Amino acid sequence: MGLIKFDKLPVNTLVGADRETFEAVTRGVEIDPEYRRKFRLTKRVRRMLDPFYALNERCWNDSPSEDRIEAPVFILGHWRSGTTFMHNVISCDDRFGCCSTYQTVFPHLMLRGRSFFKGCMSAVMPSQRPTDAVELGADLPQEEEFALSNMTPCSYYHFWMFPRLWSEYRRKYLLLDGIADGELRSLREALDKMIRIALRTSGRTRYLSKNPPHTGRIRLLMEMYPDAKFIYLIRNPYAVFDSTSSFFRNTMRPICLQRIPDEEMQRQILDTYVELYDKYEREKSLIPADQLVEVRFEDFEADPLGRTEEIYRALSLGDFERVRPAMAAYLDAHRTFRKNRRVFSEETVRLVETHWERALRQWDYRP
Repeated sequence: MGLIKFDKLPVNTLVGADRETFEAVTRGVEIDPEYRRKFRLTKRVRRMLDPFYALNERCWNDSPSEDRIEAPVFILGHWRSGTTFMHNVISCDDRFGCCSTYQTVFPHLMLRGRSFFKGCMSAVMPSQRPTDAVELGADLPQEEEFALSNMTPCSYYHFWMFPRLWSEYRRKYLLLDGIADGELRSLREALDKMIRIALRTSGRTRYLSKNPPHTGRIRLLMEMYPDAKFIYLIRNPYAVFDSTSSFFRNTMRPICLQRIPDEEMQRQILDTYVELYDKYEREKSLIPADQLVEVRFEDFEADPLGRTEEIYRALSLGDFERVRPAMAAYLDAHRTFRKNRRVFSEETVRLVETHWERALRQWDYRP
């Protein structure tokens, strides 16, 4: 158990950003008074880490540039659609390398000093995700957008810190609408570098991604990795709305540097779902049929081994029987986990049916 609770973090997650990213993200952005002390401490600690970041960057620049990468696998889907559960199950396959929780916070401390800084992080981080009690650990797989937010100013996840810029970040860095050529290049380079470092440090050659923002970047991902495989998770929109509202509120509280009214957060959640849904539906045809599977989370939750075997077969991911025992052991060890159960309120039903009616109709969900 960590010494510091997640909601009491003394610094912001930008502590892991390189200087160029930190300055670009924070330049000219208002920090609300109650967060200025945290911001100053974050800036001070981040500056202290600069020499270590520089050492790692030199190590990266001096290393071979052509690491072999097999076709990566991208798990897509809106937040709270079960992507973490699927990620944890499939990552039991020891052929896959993943972005670790440590890498998301300190992507620039992966090649030198990793053992020391990972030990420091493990000593203070909580053992469970505070929003839903999912297990946390420095070496456990995590979604890479947190790492990207510390590697490039062109990451969607800067909205966590600066929620008043949420719409702009969504348009440019989630939907890639109006993004400048230089910004797109920065995002591409950061993503590819992050994947290569994750594979190099794990000794693997195939990357397994779980990153909801990639749901809006299919064209980009296909350009970068034309042989990539995709798994798109679908979940009951009523459950997604309830769970996303709670998750975003609890996650934003300890890392934000600006206030956001609850009604504005609700509006952003509703708009993001629609725009991400539309973008995926427009671009999924870019993926060859044998490189994409769509899975209902409820089906996967009911029979994770059976559904994973079907995914392996559909995407030609290799011998499932070889990895079945490891996945079964993981599921057996976590069989007591139960996600939060909710009876949907009248307000949830009204909002979802008003704003997300197309998804309800396409996937035939009921409250």
